[in-house]
Amino acid sequence: MAGKKSSRKTSKPRKQAVSRSTRAQLQFPVSRVERCLREGGYAQHLASSTPVFLAGVLEYLTANILELAGREAHHNLKKRITPQHLERALENNEQLRPLLGDTAKFLLDEMAQAKKK
Repeated sequence: MAGKKSSRKTSKPRKQAVSRSTRAQLQFPVSRVERCLREGGYAQHLASSTPVFLAGVLEYLTANILELAGREAHHNLKKRITPQHLERALENNEQLRPLLGDTAKFLLDEMAQAKKK
């Protein structure tokens, strides 16, 4: 029916979009974690809470590792965290050492080589 206006007389303003990271009070990007999970083909179906939970776990582990490395840097009277501080922090922590295994050493070696170039 041409020329007919919609029956709504007052239009409500749209609510501001809120990201899932903000809703979950996380710093890590939930949408990016979900995209990586989907593209990685780890499962056929994902629950909506899966990327939120994984982003929370990653954020928790990262915060703990950085806290340990910061203490190590402070112990050495430094203000910046270097790869050596990360390495020592991971070697000295008995809970994180088995979790990361040789992966941490490999990544830290690559970071040191990239810094030299």
